[in-house]
Amino acid sequence: MRTIFGTDRRWRHALALLALVAGLSVLVAACGSDDKSSTSSGGGGSSTTAKKAADVTKCGKKPGTKATGTPIKVGAIVTKQPGTDFTDGANMAEAYFNCVNDNGGINGHPIQYKFYTEQTNPAQIAGFAHKLIQTDKVVAVVGGFSIIECAVDHKYWESLGIMEIDAGIAPECYGTPNSAAPNMGPRYSSDGAVQAVVRAGAKKIAFDQSNVPGTGYIAAGPTAVAKSLNVPITHFKDNVPIQDANSIALKLVQAAGTDGGVVLNFTPPEALKILQAAQQQGLQDRVKAWGCSTPCNTDFVAKALGQQWDGKLLVNAELNVTDADGPQSRLYRAVFDKYGSKVSGGLGSFSQMGFTMGQLLVQALESIEGEDYSLKTVNKAIADLKGYKTDILCRPWYYGKAPLHIPNNVDWTTTPNNGKMVIKEQCFNIADADPSIAAVRKVEKADPSLTAPTASLAGA
Repeated sequence: MRTIFGTDRRWRHALALLALVAGLSVLVAACGSDDKSSTSSGGGGSSTTAKKAADVTKCGKKPGTKATGTPIKVGAIVTKQPGTDFTDGANMAEAYFNCVNDNGGINGHPIQYKFYTEQTNPAQIAGFAHKLIQTDKVVAVVGGFSIIECAVDHKYWESLGIMEIDAGIAPECYGTPNSAAPNMGPRYSSDGAVQAVVRAGAKKIAFDQSNVPGTGYIAAGPTAVAKSLNVPITHFKDNVPIQDANSIALKLVQAAGTDGGVVLNFTPPEALKILQAAQQQGLQDRVKAWGCSTPCNTDFVAKALGQQWDGKLLVNAELNVTDADGPQSRLYRAVFDKYGSKVSGGLGSFSQMGFTMGQLLVQALESIEGEDYSLKTVNKAIADLKGYKTDILCRPWYYGKAPLHIPNNVDWTTTPNNGKMVIKEQCFNIADADPSIAAVRKVEKADPSLTAPTASLAGA
């Protein structure tokens, strides 16, 4: 056990994270790969939300020319188990790579993508990490979506000099030097939801999330933010799946009071139960505002709630709305339409993250002089990424050398409007009252070039 994880403490920490999925993951329909690479690139369903068509030839530098050179091997590890399927992100990353391969690849080299699916088993995850490196010979680890992979593997990646680009749940995805994500995770998203509710007039917060191990780490963020705003906060945990939403909605409204706000950190179906129960009891107007972390930023919630909730639910959004009229958003939808047949959840935050991670890797690969795509050169190129603009994120994304990485720490607030999520508040800073955000801001202040816009990702 120590050979794989280094210490028994990390083993126990990984096990403690196993149950986080119930309260922190986005419900995604079952799909994706088994423990094999998925390679088909057939067409997907039509995107009804696209405002403008985009030219998918913008994926690569040689439109219409298939890449046939020696492949550049890339891999990832993704959670897929009953009730929890995070493969939409990796499948969308692969969709983008397929688009790139059809349009010249990287100097004629196709990107060969392989991801393994795991069932929150630390030994299994560690085994896949070693297999990616020792057997599959990947030169980069990009597109992983996992509950505990960052906790299990980060020391291994650090020992090899691998700069992982992922979108996981564990604190190590955001608090270690060799991991960076296009999202910010449930803690900092809950911070943003608390900020939005207070801006809406709430003078007290009732914060509720699922009753699973590890949620204390998440709750610490909203606690720090609320304290900095001189707003009392009361914490609740509820077992999931929720059986008595009416009682939960009532207790939260009573705890918040008429001048308070309720903030939820649940998967969309569980949050929806509470919100609909509040509506059925006539409670939605008994508090100043309702808030939710990023998982609620989906048209599924907006449609299910109906117009009674328009403008009343404030959702922290780590990524733009999916029908945004920017160049990267248009390309994202076009790639989904042509190559995204495996992305079963459709347009949404997870596929946006996968697409963006794919773009970031391609940007790194294209920056390498010559054709030396080794583990050393590729990961140096990833670490050198900084200042890259995309309309899918509020500000330029960076990697850089730092003890921790939360490059996405500026978010939107969205709200339901006629069955869709729309932007309610433009980009705002997640509060640096959260110690990790404060640490990241010091890193950014010390090196302003990290966030200074220098170039746009593909699509512009």
